[in-house]
Amino acid sequence: MRDTHILLAGFKVIYKRLQYNFELINEFNSSFYYLSTQQYKNQYIMVFKHLKSIFLLIVLSTCLVYAQQTNSKYWQYAATPPLGWNSWDIYGTTVTEQQIKEQADAMAKYLLPSGYKYLTVDIQWYEPESKGHSYNPRAILTMDEYGRLTPGLKKFPSAADGKGFKPLADYVHSKGLKFGIHIMRGIPRQAVSKNLPVLGTNVKAQDIAIKSSTCSWNPDMYGVDATKPEGQAYYNSIIQMYADWGVDFI
Repeated sequence: MRDTHILLAGFKVIYKRLQYNFELINEFNSSFYYLSTQQYKNQYIMVFKHLKSIFLLIVLSTCLVYAQQTNSKYWQYAATPPLGWNSWDIYGTTVTEQQIKEQADAMAKYLLPSGYKYLTVDIQWYEPESKGHSYNPRAILTMDEYGRLTPGLKKFPSAADGKGFKPLADYVHSKGLKFGIHIMRGIPRQAVSKNLPVLGTNVKAQDIAIKSSTCSWNPDMYGVDATKPEGQAYYNSIIQMYADWGVDFI
């Protein structure tokens, strides 16, 4: 509140300065032909000083506005963005369980002391034959009976027997780190092609899929109509599964 009063007072001063400055300019223009060189310089300097003071007042007012904004609650939500490491740049779609464990060991030793705590497995952890930084539109994706993507066992063998990422997340957590995964929005196209049931509902994948909603650079997913309760139920089911795995960050 105090900053607001100061800000309003500052704008009042600016307004008065502007009024006075316009009067000086008008006076200067009307007497231009009758002033000596020295008088002209003096008049010019006086106008310039007032313009300078107006500029400084505007800068001060802007700073006060910014200071007031930084007192808002949303500025206090987090001191930094999430700090961590993501597998994409080095491994693309190919990162394996062993590589993630090795990275967790290195992060705990070298990065965690500086606050870097999120270790994230990037896209296509559900594609057992993925290669590099490109996508195969004919790849067979790993998923459960409800069309929810699960880790490819060739890359993440500890996910066998329905364990998902739980064993790997436990390892990452044991290092004092947080475990994250990358996901694409929507439902797998292959789940829609097979018309798999949606967990907790009486509908199937084709009933909630939006086939016109696709990604231009990735062939894996269709959009989901989340305005339907069953579409929201699908999203709820995958988030619950990730929570059961121990995923901290999506």
